[in-house]
Amino acid sequence: MGLEDKLERLPDRPGVYLMRNAAGEIIYVGKAASLKNRVRSYFRGQHPPRTAVMVSHIADFEYILTDNEVEALILECNLIKEHRPRYNVNLKDDKSYPYLRITIQEKFPRLQVTRTVVKDGSRYFGPYTSVASLKETLRLLRSLFPVRNCKTTPLQPRSRPCLNAHIGRCLAPCCDQVEEAVYRELVDKVIMFLEGRYTALAQELKEQMQSAAERMEFEKAARLRDQLRAVQEVSQRQKITAAAGTSADIVALAREGEAALGLIFFNRSGKVIGRDHFFLTGTAGKSVAEVMAALLKGYYSRGVEIPPEIYLPEEPEDSVTIASWLSQLRGGRVYLKVPKRGDKLKLVQLVHENALSLLREHLLSRQHQEEGGKEALLELQQLLGLPGLPRRLEAYDISNFQGSDAVGAMAVFKDGRPQPSAYRRFQIKTVQGPNDYASLQEILSRRFRRAAEADSRFAELPDFVLIDGGLGQLRAAREVMTALGVGAIPTFALAEEEELLFQEGSPAPIRLPRDSKALQLLQHLRDEAHRFALTYHRQKRNKGVYRSLLDEIPGVGPKRKRALLRHFGSVERLSKASLEEIMAVEGMNRTVAGRILTGLGRRANGKNPAGGT
Repeated sequence: MGLEDKLERLPDRPGVYLMRNAAGEIIYVGKAASLKNRVRSYFRGQHPPRTAVMVSHIADFEYILTDNEVEALILECNLIKEHRPRYNVNLKDDKSYPYLRITIQEKFPRLQVTRTVVKDGSRYFGPYTSVASLKETLRLLRSLFPVRNCKTTPLQPRSRPCLNAHIGRCLAPCCDQVEEAVYRELVDKVIMFLEGRYTALAQELKEQMQSAAERMEFEKAARLRDQLRAVQEVSQRQKITAAAGTSADIVALAREGEAALGLIFFNRSGKVIGRDHFFLTGTAGKSVAEVMAALLKGYYSRGVEIPPEIYLPEEPEDSVTIASWLSQLRGGRVYLKVPKRGDKLKLVQLVHENALSLLREHLLSRQHQEEGGKEALLELQQLLGLPGLPRRLEAYDISNFQGSDAVGAMAVFKDGRPQPSAYRRFQIKTVQGPNDYASLQEILSRRFRRAAEADSRFAELPDFVLIDGGLGQLRAAREVMTALGVGAIPTFALAEEEELLFQEGSPAPIRLPRDSKALQLLQHLRDEAHRFALTYHRQKRNKGVYRSLLDEIPGVGPKRKRALLRHFGSVERLSKASLEEIMAVEGMNRTVAGRILTGLGRRANGKNPAGGT
């Protein structure tokens, strides 16, 4: 069916539409109250330049019907996160921030640090943009509220408590040393603290302290007094305040040219307790209302905490639908508000100033990096007599241990800056034993053959190739590159220690000035390839060693192996388990558990349980 026929048959119903290009790739995902009106609008009338370009690439589309706009919004968020279409506004973290996680769905919840948010029933607090701040918060929480932080789930009974219990950092629910109701009270206090409800928490602690003192439970009263003082001290540190008692997120958007940054401040009980920011791509030609809507949908679909109020500088597109969706996620009413006066307006303005400052700082940093990278590339071109400016540089390295678990890696720099998304790793398949030359030829052969086969992951060819090694590695690389028809690409080898650069056909190595930006760029590129290869090799080697050890333990057959891995998640975590924890696995007995403890314990600790090495 052609596009015109499909357009004529579009239903007047809510839903989500997916635009595809000639290659079948999803280039845009959108939602609509009426698919018929919305999708047809793309093929009628004039559009902003970016939208016009997108429409010119549409070869086909499909749609999914929903019962209402809120369901369409939810589906749209999920599809954008899954496919990350080119023409949608996308949120991009400049780093992965940590969260504090409380597993309230468990009988005895744990307090943990995580960098991933999943819908598993846990409460997440964060993100923490300062790791130092997170560590300080965690240290304070663990000293004040001894909630368990072990990874065991579900909680397995133990014959004796762990070290944390002995030093007062855990109430040892695994040894039945605390009732569930008492433990839950403690967890509730942790949540109150992380929510910023310091006044209510302080009042509760004060009442409990006075009650304990009246009952002459002086040790308990002293512990509660210390908790109260710590909470009061943290409360007094808060400098930025808003309307008393307010719990809300304050969202701001800063734009300069095609660059955009979204900033969210977390205000709890009248105090700003943290912030998060995102760079947004694909915002060119879109209104503030459109970008603000994309920011809200992209951020709150991540499973973060949603407050009852969200303050905005401008009303987003589809604000009613977004508010209904947020209310469903929160399980309570959520209001999107645009303050016009008073303290709330001042707070929105303050967050916008912060967003603008962050964006300008980022743009200035990027400008300096681009200038430094371009200068290094120009210097490299001049010093080595290259035919053109080498915009894409690739480096290759091999990593193995006495010939075993050999792997290769490709690091990529574009315009003088690392491009981690373009890095590739290779498992050596055809070479036996320690043969770096043959291994290098294998990965180069695979890399350039895939480019010839139009593999999108390898389609872009480099302007410059760097080999980690000396003249031998260079000759091996040039042999295979020439055979594959890419011998015209300038190729050099950089040897460590003296940092000499080797070139095919050159009678002597090239010694670049030690303080030259060109050499520093090549060293950085070579080190990235080495790091990437070494990391992959270690992962592969450790996985192989652990699994082979488990296979060699008498009494551990396929069924027990599956049960152990299902219970602990990995052999590495199994190697750190106690005898009692291993025995708790279905189908396990003390004899086999002891063998596992001995076999894997020797690998994990480098020691024999009997005391040998």
